[in-house]
Amino acid sequence: MFFNLKDLAVNALLQNKKAALLIGGAGVAVLGLGLGYKYLRKPEKVVRVGVVSQLLIHPLKSGRAVSVALAECQNIGLKFGELQDRHWLVVTEDGHMVTGRQEPRLVLVSLTCEGGQVCLNGPNMEELRFPVKQPDNPVIDCRVFSSDIQGRDCGEEASQWLTRYLGAEKTFRLVHFEPQMRARRPVEMEPLFPQYEVAYPDVGPVMLLSEASVKDLSGKLEKDVTVDRFRPNIVIGDCDAFDEDSWEEIQIGSVRLQRVMSCGRCIFTTVDPETGIINRKEPLETLKSYRLCKPSEKHIYKSSPLFGQLHTVKKTGILQVGDVVYKISR
Repeated sequence: MFFNLKDLAVNALLQNKKAALLIGGAGVAVLGLGLGYKYLRKPEKVVRVGVVSQLLIHPLKSGRAVSVALAECQNIGLKFGELQDRHWLVVTEDGHMVTGRQEPRLVLVSLTCEGGQVCLNGPNMEELRFPVKQPDNPVIDCRVFSSDIQGRDCGEEASQWLTRYLGAEKTFRLVHFEPQMRARRPVEMEPLFPQYEVAYPDVGPVMLLSEASVKDLSGKLEKDVTVDRFRPNIVIGDCDAFDEDSWEEIQIGSVRLQRVMSCGRCIFTTVDPETGIINRKEPLETLKSYRLCKPSEKHIYKSSPLFGQLHTVKKTGILQVGDVVYKISR
């Protein structure tokens, strides 16, 4: 009986050793797999592709751009002080948006902020000033394309200023998107790109375009066009025409941007940003001659020519003119 007990003890010890070896081996295997995954993962490849030549904020949708040397890149778009990209909107009395497509002279209206005051300026109009924050004013339910979104009414003086400037029989109002308001998901992009939101921009929070692409287009036109006509937020220099089409992910300073889609162009491109006159033909017709989408993408872009790229913000931060732009690939 003594020897049987001894044999049992030895067998148990041997079994425990085997178990320990198995457990230890499994741990090493798991650790090896983890380390292997770490080192087998493709590292990010970073390639310099250009430099930021301009940063443009359009506080008023369809209004003049404000050129800045640096801007905060938030998830919802570019911000400089109290100016935020496309955070003011002209609407009809029933809340439907009004853009340069319907009222081309809106492109000549300048909206800036100074000392907590909004400053509205336009040709042959006296400057109008009113507070950025007007908490006692009503919040209006607005309609931007097919989406509902709120806006704080900017008051009667702003309404009268815009109505007088646009010279129409109907009344226009100005609304402001405030931080506590719920942003919108562009309805037309919901099935494809559901993970981002915007205030009053058409589709994406950041639009990027290269100087070379604009120069390429100008070379095909009787009269040169400028970047202003296409209303980008980030203008890139030191690259070739349409290089930006292939940048799926880019790093600018501490900011990381992810391409969403190309920017499909409409009749708004035929409004001259210097005169506010719409010709309804160029440069749209020329763009259609060589910048249409692939047949497989017609369900997205239809007959709109593609010019510029729309991006979402993966990592927020500060952008500056002169920042180097890096393409990220794996």
